[in-house]
Amino acid sequence: MTDLITTPIDEKLVRGAIELERTGHGVLPHRLPARARRQFADGFLTMVEAQPTGVRIAFRTRATVIELEALPTRIAYSNGLSLPLGVYELVVDGELSGAASISTGILHTIDAATGAMSTDAGPSGAVRFTGLPDTMKDVEIWLPHTETTELVALRTDAPVEPAPAPERTWVHYGSSISHGSNAERPTATWAAIAARRAGVNLINLGLRGNALLDQFVARTIRDTPAEAISLAIGINLVNADALRMRTFTSAVHGFLDTIRDGHPTTPILIVSPILCPIHEDTPGPIAPEIVDGTILFRATGDPADPTRLTLTRIRAELSRIITERAQEDPNLHYLNGLDLYGEPDAADLPLPDRLHPDAATHLLMGDRFATLAFAPGTALATR
Repeated sequence: MTDLITTPIDEKLVRGAIELERTGHGVLPHRLPARARRQFADGFLTMVEAQPTGVRIAFRTRATVIELEALPTRIAYSNGLSLPLGVYELVVDGELSGAASISTGILHTIDAATGAMSTDAGPSGAVRFTGLPDTMKDVEIWLPHTETTELVALRTDAPVEPAPAPERTWVHYGSSISHGSNAERPTATWAAIAARRAGVNLINLGLRGNALLDQFVARTIRDTPAEAISLAIGINLVNADALRMRTFTSAVHGFLDTIRDGHPTTPILIVSPILCPIHEDTPGPIAPEIVDGTILFRATGDPADPTRLTLTRIRAELSRIITERAQEDPNLHYLNGLDLYGEPDAADLPLPDRLHPDAATHLLMGDRFATLAFAPGTALATR
């Protein structure tokens, strides 16, 4: 169609991103600001923070045709392991109304043996949704949660305007579990499920493999307007063998102190790790192994070393820290991650790679978090 209207994609239309970077193709959503990105030189984190989990384009329109052009960047491995194509989901007046993928774009192929990377630079592509009702409606396009997405153009057959935003913004920080590993689509990560149920504006700072209590993330949360904050702390610290108990306690206090500098009374919910049997009593580091073409993980640390972090030790210490701090900070709360996914759940829904929940578990955790954290009388409920 040649009569579609092109609308600039800017901060008025994009939700869930901390910052938009202007590129040669369009705009690239980031979940960490440029100041934070200058403070690390980790290629994996550089990729992860630009994967737009929780990010969506939101607008009002009478359009019956909606087209989004984008340039995805995805990862594959020379041994054949790769993620499925990212999904763009269309939500109309709160209901899922369509989904599509873009097969073109930039592909980085990593040699599974050496780590060397080669790149094939393909063109942008587009997803198109047609047959929508000719009525004024609220529209969201949720971006793929596992591939970087440069937004090139939004085209419609009727004008668009920014949609009214939810009254409350929820900032959530966590690991690949919060990012959405193994979720089938962007609205099916547990954080997105909880946000949609609670009717809040989600900013998802789930950073795969990188929930390491970095101060540049604490400052990002400090400087981001929010009415509710949650912090899922623990699993990456164990599987990276990143800290010992002495430094863990100090890091948690410092992370909270920094956030409180910008959010002195905002409700903060600390979420301890969900069940992960390989790390309950065995420290990291973690090691991957390929079994029948599937990546599985195992813990390699010494469980006899009392200074090393395990999930059992982290839960106990987080509970102690929050109980102590809450005596002077009544807006600080604790949620045991085992209430989101524990031993009874593992019998029916085991972690497929021993580390990450599957798609069904994301649904379970999202529903439980909405009830445990956002229902009336709970930590993040509307006051």
